[in-house]
Amino acid sequence: MTALYVLLGALAIVAVFLIGIYNSLVSKKQRCNQAFADIDVQLKQRQNLIPNLVETVKGYASHERETLEEVIQARNSAVAAGTPGEMAQAEGVLTSALGKLFALSEAYPDLKANENFKDLQDELSVIEDKLAAARRFYNAAVQDYNTSREQFPNSIVAGMFNFPEREFFDLGGDRTALSTVPEVKF
Repeated sequence: MTALYVLLGALAIVAVFLIGIYNSLVSKKQRCNQAFADIDVQLKQRQNLIPNLVETVKGYASHERETLEEVIQARNSAVAAGTPGEMAQAEGVLTSALGKLFALSEAYPDLKANENFKDLQDELSVIEDKLAAARRFYNAAVQDYNTSREQFPNSIVAGMFNFPEREFFDLGGDRTALSTVPEVKF
């Protein structure tokens, strides 16, 4: 009879331990979801601002059609992206296109002095800062989740209950190209 109590006690301890691991993985997964939702909100704000920016630039630099179309195309790709990897890639292209758009303002002093353009540029800058913070938070949450799901014995529970690896929001290997100011020639 004592052996039965010991066996039931051991099973109860194992069950509590497995439930603790499962709940920890669920909590970290939800933190990743919440962090990704924060990125998504910032990206949508950024994407909604871009048409206004393009319209403002159009009034001053309408013959820069190629640059304006590139920005719109990049924005549309960013809106259509689904996974964090696709979003990061599309946002990298959009950032590059926006860099070219802002470089145009240097060639058009009236555009550069336009209050609406300045306000939109400032608003975009604030959103970019918030987006960078949201990306860091998301990537930290993903790193914590992925590390937890790969550690033993968590890896067993993660495999049993299908906790897949999460993807980082990575702008890609060519970060220097994204941060390099584009050259504009007329």
